[in-house]
Amino acid sequence: MDTRLRIIRRVAAELRDGDYVNLGIGLPTLVADHIPPGIDIVLHSENGLLGVGPSPTEAEVDPDLINAGKETVTAVAGASYFSGADSFAMVRGGHIDLTVLGALEVDQAGNLANWMVPGKMVKGMGGAMDLVAGARRVVIAMEHSTRDGQPRIVPRCTLPFTGLRVVNRIVTDLAVIDVTRDGLVLREIAQHTTLEAVRALTSAAFVVDAPLKRF
Repeated sequence: MDTRLRIIRRVAAELRDGDYVNLGIGLPTLVADHIPPGIDIVLHSENGLLGVGPSPTEAEVDPDLINAGKETVTAVAGASYFSGADSFAMVRGGHIDLTVLGALEVDQAGNLANWMVPGKMVKGMGGAMDLVAGARRVVIAMEHSTRDGQPRIVPRCTLPFTGLRVVNRIVTDLAVIDVTRDGLVLREIAQHTTLEAVRALTSAAFVVDAPLKRF
């Protein structure tokens, strides 16, 4: 299975019926196309749309209908539009049940770095800092290691923080890891990998749940 698809499908399994969900830019936006049957959620976009639908077909593309990542989207029946100020009020008021975000690094305390690489030009941190502070649950969707094989799950983030002790669950192409008061707990590993491979690509300490599940 494609690496990105494996991550997205596993993240989609985190959705609960009735949830209000915000999907971060990049990989998390693809979750909208993989909502499990029987699950009815409301997707929120911080640029002012409540009721985001799946990705549009070529015939459905409306250049005026975009998400926070400037990608064209659809709107479901009953969707509503409002200002960015109202949208962030929803986030800051604790009305978002789940946010799915990408990450550059996550550490064993649940600290998150996902908005800046020093020395590279960035336009800003976007809504991530508000989302990790206001959403009731934060799930990270990312590849387990960098392109050159360096761990992304580390003892302490080396990149600028987005939020401190904000991550609840990490879903990668290799593993599902929870952040608990006692540290990281490995809950699941992918069908194609081994526990030894996960250990080799994770520099943070973790304990293994029993029984260890596969996804």
